[in-house]
Amino acid sequence: QVQLVESGGGLVQAGGSLKLSCGASGIVFIMGWYRQVPGKQRELVATITSVGVRNYADSVKGRFTISRDNAKKTVYLQMNSLKPEDTGVYYCNAQLYVGGNNIWGQGTQVTVAS
Repeated sequence: QVQLVESGGGLVQAGGSLKLSCGASGIVFIMGWYRQVPGKQRELVATITSVGVRNYADSVKGRFTISRDNAKKTVYLQMNSLKPEDTGVYYCNAQLYVGGNNIWGQGTQVTVAS
């Protein structure tokens, strides 16, 4: 079973930046980030395939950049121009193949203060 380990969350002022990292214990095809706030469903932030195809939520386009180092089995999320509404628990996600079971990390808290 592939496991995911996240790092990089924290507290930042609005307009600031944070970078999240997530390492996988095995090879996966799709890696990405989702976020969740209390009382709401977990939502897509960004995903990237092993060949570099990216997908972003409209709310983060132009501000967040997802990247991946396949040799290190690690995905990154560079978050710039952060807004208070970006606050939430960010979960790393992976799928071994398209339509495969979702694998989740433990989550890391991101708090953007206004």
